[in-house]
Amino acid sequence: LKATLQQIHSLEKAGCDIVRFTVPDREAVKAIGKIRENTAMPLVADIHFNPRLAVEAAAAGVDKIRINPGNIGSQEGIRNVVKACREHGLPVRIGVNGGSLEKHILAKHGGVTPHALAESALYHASLLEKFDFTDIVLSVKSSSV
Repeated sequence: LKATLQQIHSLEKAGCDIVRFTVPDREAVKAIGKIRENTAMPLVADIHFNPRLAVEAAAAGVDKIRINPGNIGSQEGIRNVVKACREHGLPVRIGVNGGSLEKHILAKHGGVTPHALAESALYHASLLEKFDFTDIVLSVKSSSV
C-alpha cells in the first residue's frame, strides 16, 4: 500500500489527472479506502475475470470500473457489475486491445485492424447496454495499427 501511495503521489506531482490500478484480489479491494483517503485524483479499478471484485471495488470508493466483458464471466457477472456501477453512479470503461481480440473478429477482418478493434469495442458495449447501462467509456489500443 505504501508503495502504491508513493506512486500515486508521484503521478499527481507530474500532472497526472487519473490513476488506474489493478484489483486482483480482496486484499486490493480493502486498500481502496486508504488510497481514496490519500488522494483526490479519480481512481479507476482495473478488474479481470472476477465480477465480484468489481462490485466490491465500486462500493469501496473508486470513480470508475474498467473491465473486459469478454473475460469478466457470465451474463450474470456483467449484470452484477452494471448493477453496482449504477448504484454508485460509476461509469464502466471497456478496454479493448489488439492482443486480446476475439478469434472470430480477427478472422473476419484478417487480423488487428481499426475496424476489428471498433467491432470488438462496440460488441462489448452492447453487453452492458442489454442491461440498460449506457455510462460507458470505450478505450481501444493496439501497437500494430
